[in-house]
Amino acid sequence: MKNSMLYYSVGALLYCPANNEGIVSSITSEKFGRQFSLALCLEDTIPDQCVLEAEQILISSLHKIYEQSLNESFYLPKIFVRVRRPQQILPLLERLAQTASLLCGFIIPKFSSANAENYIEAMKKANEIASKQLYMMPIFESPDIVNLNNRYSILYSLKDKLDAVSDLVLNIRVGGNDLCHIFGFRRRSTESIHNLRPIANIFSDIVTVFGMDYVISGPVWEYYNGVNWKEGLAAELEQDRLCGFVGKTVIHPRQIPVVNAAFQVPEDDLKDARAILGWNPDRNALVAGSVKKERMNEYKTHYHWAEKTVMLAEIFGTKH
Repeated sequence: MKNSMLYYSVGALLYCPANNEGIVSSITSEKFGRQFSLALCLEDTIPDQCVLEAEQILISSLHKIYEQSLNESFYLPKIFVRVRRPQQILPLLERLAQTASLLCGFIIPKFSSANAENYIEAMKKANEIASKQLYMMPIFESPDIVNLNNRYSILYSLKDKLDAVSDLVLNIRVGGNDLCHIFGFRRRSTESIHNLRPIANIFSDIVTVFGMDYVISGPVWEYYNGVNWKEGLAAELEQDRLCGFVGKTVIHPRQIPVVNAAFQVPEDDLKDARAILGWNPDRNALVAGSVKKERMNEYKTHYHWAEKTVMLAEIFGTKH
């Protein structure tokens, strides 16, 4: 289990097309609040013929944000660039120059056996020239992990590759819509992706392989208006949390506060977590009733849960 708050703090990751020039004023005016991360996307949100133009707009936008940050105080989210291919990473860094200091890292789409080594090598080289550590967030959404004949070997092979550079892996992400696309699925606002069994089984396998060593973020929820969008999102987030996900990809600013609220820690959980972390292991019993005497706390069994709970409370706050 990751033992630093950094890995859990990505939280609500807001996707924005890299050619959206309005993002500058939105960031400098704190239009989206002060608790989210930002993904500037050069991949699926950009038409193929517009990629070069989108790259230039991205560079210009980050330069403007950087220049304003030198003279004004405003919330700077963790900023990531979602690239299309490994070959984009180093040229983008070189073109960004000192503005690259705004970046937290790169999002790797459709991470697979075919491109993993090239992406990892690009990230290693990026960190050789960068002024600060840059992280990668690979997305598991490729068709090759659908086939049960190969899924387990592919996932464990990819884990071996990432383990070799684990200090560069901030989160593992899952591409819910891409995986749904393979089957022709699309959930309504009253339905959760966790009830789509073929997709949920893939998620479960990803969590089984990676969840003990990495933070895994939940899939996108595509509704941001209309009947039940907020209730549906909150319900799916509850299942996300139960299944081992922390944080979620969001596609509209209205979703951000719902995600942040979902990962707030109940006060009773925080009290129990602190009691477990403060346990004297020399006691003659490693089990005791919870703070409210409603459940059993076990020092050995619940220690990792307690560590994670305290970190989430620090990042997202608590709730009654």
